[in-house]
Amino acid sequence: MANDGNAIAYTCNIKCPRCGFTALETMPTDTCQYFYDCRDCGRLIRPWIGDCCVYCSHGDMPCPPVQAERLRASFPRRSFKLE
Repeated sequence: MANDGNAIAYTCNIKCPRCGFTALETMPTDTCQYFYDCRDCGRLIRPWIGDCCVYCSHGDMPCPPVQAERLRASFPRRSFKLE
């Protein structure tokens, strides 16, 4: 899934590490999803150590909170001097 870098994507292709099945899912915007059941083999998928959710570990797009943080980091606020 492509992202132009200036918008947050809310869908993600998540891939099962066991069977390789890929599904298009809508990611939650207000929480991290720690568990995901593969629709094909039924495996309970968890994130890798250090990742906040299954989309960041097994998806083609990080979760919306991570995308938002990266977007904020790429456009830092400018400070203005008041005189």
